[in-house]
Amino acid sequence: MKKQGFFLDKLKNISKNQLLIGGLAGILLLVIAIPVEQRDKNQQTNQQTNQQEEAKEQPSYKETGDYGKRLERKLEQVLATVEGVGKVEVMITLKDQGEYVVEKDRTKNSQEISEEDGTVKRSTMERQSQEATVYVQESGSNGEPFVTKEVTPKVEGVLVVAEGGGNAKVAKNISDAVLALFPVEIHKIKVVKMN
Repeated sequence: MKKQGFFLDKLKNISKNQLLIGGLAGILLLVIAIPVEQRDKNQQTNQQTNQQEEAKEQPSYKETGDYGKRLERKLEQVLATVEGVGKVEVMITLKDQGEYVVEKDRTKNSQEISEEDGTVKRSTMERQSQEATVYVQESGSNGEPFVTKEVTPKVEGVLVVAEGGGNAKVAKNISDAVLALFPVEIHKIKVVKMN
């Protein structure tokens, strides 16, 4: 009781102006603090939206269907800068279309039942396994499978048609460059002279 009386005595000694100033200072602190939290949330939301848009802007090889064409263009650009190659055209064949590896929820249960009936002992083992694809839920959509890994198509062979392809040294440089870039066997790389 003494403490309550002490605080009430102190409050009586504070003027109305001091209470008004204290109250306004408290309100000002609240006004300053609330927008900062909201601004941080907005920035985080904007960053997430930007990251999602960037991911959509860079389509995967399956969405565009031109993974091989992109490889061909890049290889043409690189080989065109090599001394003696000149004008160059490239054709790349692919072994497969690549694949998406999706996340799976796996549940495994096992149960062992032992029964003893006089002189006979029986043992039964039950095993159950369930697998379900994990989906990413976005607002307004049915969801897409959660992709953990994207395996790009494998290169089967490379044909390089170059102006300098008739020169043995240039042809070897081209073959070495292709070997450095792609995991293909040497007999699956062909360098020929352009007409």
